[in-house]
Amino acid sequence: MSRTGYGALQLGRLHDRRDEAVALLRRAVELGVNHVDTAEFYGFGFANAVIREALRPGDDVLVVTKVGAEPDPSRQVPLRIAQRPEQLRAAVEDNLRGLGLDHLPVVNLRRLDTGPGLRPEGDQVVDLDDQLATMTALRDEGKIGAIGLSAVTPDVLRRALPAGIACVQNAYSLVSREDEDMLRRCVEEGIAWVPFFPLGGGFPGLPKATDEPVVRTVAESLGVTPSQVALAWLLHHAPNTLLIPGTADPAHLEANTAVGEITLDADALAALDSCSTNVP
Repeated sequence: MSRTGYGALQLGRLHDRRDEAVALLRRAVELGVNHVDTAEFYGFGFANAVIREALRPGDDVLVVTKVGAEPDPSRQVPLRIAQRPEQLRAAVEDNLRGLGLDHLPVVNLRRLDTGPGLRPEGDQVVDLDDQLATMTALRDEGKIGAIGLSAVTPDVLRRALPAGIACVQNAYSLVSREDEDMLRRCVEEGIAWVPFFPLGGGFPGLPKATDEPVVRTVAESLGVTPSQVALAWLLHHAPNTLLIPGTADPAHLEANTAVGEITLDADALAALDSCSTNVP
């Protein structure tokens, strides 16, 4: 698998330009992307519809989706938490329909235990064992393949390991490394680490890797962009890291897919390693 994939959230920015969205995804495949991250609630189904139209069987692209939320256009952030077992099952069915598949290769259970954003309340506070029972049943039924986790704590990962976990998606970047111990556990367990918000930021007030003077200095010395340096650092930092940067811009797509060719020498890595304020 290519270590740099594509996150489909930003396809929603092309909602009124569907042909451009399809062309962007086709370009990603041409650039070697074979790992696409999506969800039925991205763009109220638009991202999945574009993936269904753009990808072809011969492309051999792994489509990874997620459950744990559903669209809600009445909110400023247009989604609501959907953690109950029956909602997880319904979300899997929605993704199957939206993608036009009879089997989802990987499905991430987005728990929302950690990281920036919403937290479950009331009847949305659901025990992990109940959720995993639903996910494993769906796997046994052949509707999903591997199970992943998203926005989880180390304790949740530990409890989930017996179910067989393929990947973990948590907020993680050069400037936000609170989950370093969990990353190392994933290395030990052979679990893919798929950071979201890989450049930091994501919400107002959170640090951004591209604002770091060290990142800018390294980028200038290499003739690349600060974003490329921050993404390349993630690939150098851990061998199990898979990137899913999203964009609606073809030029940014090409820049993102090129980060695997960037070499960071020992001095650059040492300088970058020291710039985070959130290292345990």
